[in-house]
Amino acid sequence: MLKTYSHGAGSSGRLPLLIVHGLFGSARNWGVIATRLAADRPVLSVDMRNHGASAWSDRHRYPEMAADLAEVIATHGGRADVLGHSMGGKAAMMLALTRPDLVHRLIVADIAPVPYGHTQAHLVAAMQALDLSGVTRRGQADRALSAHVEDRAVRAFLLQSLDLKASPPRWRLNLDALAAEMPHILGWPEMETGTFNGPVLFLSGAASDYVRAEHRARIKALFPAARFARIPGAGHWLHAEKPREFEAAVRAFLA
Repeated sequence: MLKTYSHGAGSSGRLPLLIVHGLFGSARNWGVIATRLAADRPVLSVDMRNHGASAWSDRHRYPEMAADLAEVIATHGGRADVLGHSMGGKAAMMLALTRPDLVHRLIVADIAPVPYGHTQAHLVAAMQALDLSGVTRRGQADRALSAHVEDRAVRAFLLQSLDLKASPPRWRLNLDALAAEMPHILGWPEMETGTFNGPVLFLSGAASDYVRAEHRARIKALFPAARFARIPGAGHWLHAEKPREFEAAVRAFLA
């Protein structure tokens, strides 16, 4: 079972919203948005396998990730609205396609059901190369990581998964498994999944190229009721860059 965090109005009578983070993330990345969305409904957030406080596994593929999410929903009432970003969006799509009985509404944040040609293996390598033996402060880790990762925002995001209270410090990420499974994380499995006919919102950052015009036919084939929206001024990390606009779009769709 994935480590699951509950937020908000458990007695509202509304279905829970399950939030699924992306690669190298955790439920804590979504804490503020989860708390705000929980003002009028129960919200669940999870640490995905090989992330945060959840169990580690040698396999990190979308059928297994979807099965993990199905187990969470089954434990919390048997049906939910689901919001997934990036890797989490792919896992949420796989869940909806393979277990449509569990998903009421689906929000896919800045990802499409297609394989991508880029890689995040260099970030795994940068984290693996970091000597944590003498690190006691996050600023030390940031300076050391800057030799391999130039972008300060990316470093700050990665360092949220560094546990400095452990002795010795450790990553809350199964870096070996994520490196080995990277082709599957970036890909999209070729399997018979059927379609999901429920309401779906593909919500993207207007400055991102993860969901392109050429992806729409594939999206519509799998999700016939899909709608599309973009948040101006936001890139791939749309929920972090434009949190209020992201929250408003989510609320409007779920309502």
